[in-house]
Amino acid sequence: MEPTRLNPDLMRAVEGLNYRVTAGDLATRAGLDINLAQQGLLALASEAGGHLQVAESGEIVYLFPPNFRAILRNKYFRLRLQEWWERVWRVLFYLIRISFGIILILSLVIILVTIAAIVIALSFNNDNNSDSGDSFGGIPEGLFSPDIFWIFIPDTYGSSSTSRRAASRKNDSMNFLEAVFSFLFGDGNPNADLEQRRWRQIGAVIQKNRGAVVAEQIAPYLDNLGQGFAREYEDYMLPVLTRFNGKPEISPEGAIVYHFPDLQTTAANQIKQSVPAYLKEKPWRFSHASSGQLMAAASLGAVNFVGALVLGYLLAGGTATLALGGAVSIIQAIYWLLFGYGTGFLGIPLVRYFWLQRHNRKLAQRNEERQQRAVQMTHLDPDLRAKLNYARQFAGQTVIQQEDLVYTTERDMLEQDLEQADRIDAEWQERLNASNPPDR
Repeated sequence: MEPTRLNPDLMRAVEGLNYRVTAGDLATRAGLDINLAQQGLLALASEAGGHLQVAESGEIVYLFPPNFRAILRNKYFRLRLQEWWERVWRVLFYLIRISFGIILILSLVIILVTIAAIVIALSFNNDNNSDSGDSFGGIPEGLFSPDIFWIFIPDTYGSSSTSRRAASRKNDSMNFLEAVFSFLFGDGNPNADLEQRRWRQIGAVIQKNRGAVVAEQIAPYLDNLGQGFAREYEDYMLPVLTRFNGKPEISPEGAIVYHFPDLQTTAANQIKQSVPAYLKEKPWRFSHASSGQLMAAASLGAVNFVGALVLGYLLAGGTATLALGGAVSIIQAIYWLLFGYGTGFLGIPLVRYFWLQRHNRKLAQRNEERQQRAVQMTHLDPDLRAKLNYARQFAGQTVIQQEDLVYTTERDMLEQDLEQADRIDAEWQERLNASNPPDR
């Protein structure tokens, strides 16, 4: 049976926690549901040769070999295939990204070469026809000046552009073909991991407060807190309680605090992580390409679009048939593809730009609401201060050290039983000596 329950986030969290974890550690670090973390640890320990360490209190610590990924790869073909496909997909996606820039250049070359061929052919015909007073069959003279298509191209070799590119390389190694894709479609959702960050930060807040919190400490990391009674009775805390196996505690004054026993046990003294005061969504950027690359992409797109319009005019006027003969049928067959690509190349970024403006306004509003909730924790009123004091009664942390263990699957059970018997005898002997001091 293949390890279908093994979560990549779970494995990364185990590595980040130095291969010795509790379910609470894992739920906090990876932002996982505590029950899923427990199941995932059991599955991973079973498949990767992990060990269980049981403390005298009954708490369980999971110990994994540092090479557990290699063990899984050797054991399961599917995992090897998955890693191979991830490498292949990176290459395929790179080819997809640069293909849009290649298509832009090919479209531009086809359009300009076709127009140039028509102009040259018509010019040659006009040189042999002295009676033609209106050159190019009614097309205004000067329309095809060599400079007309290059007025859209920025001075990419000027000193100012060079300095811009040099500054851009410090933050981004994107080449021009990748920049074309970025200009069209952007660079992905900057908040793709928002839910994971949300639960990691909530878990870190709970752990930082030693497993006991009030709702006001969690609210800056949540959305949709509800209105009226739903917000007053803190219904928004239910998903947090479910995810981390918490329980509400009621103070004598009727205030509610939240206790998370499973997050109070840890395998080691964790380095305290700095937790942001509130969950902050990252604004969407139009593109991570440099300004020079964006100007070049937009300019080439504009040249491509204008060229498509000019070519369409020539094809519609019949002058292309006179100039190109039978080859004009090929150009006519692909013309609407060229025109559609040129239109989409400018239209998609324009639509995306206005969508991002609207989306970022809503995003900023959500950030501001969460920030305002965080500010509340810096100005404690008497009721909130009383809730925090009551929550501290449930706070605590248990660090399971090697000397706390009564059993581990790393060693033979009979050997451990003998050691435990010797330890128990020694403890009883100490108690007897304490209760019966020797006569002086």
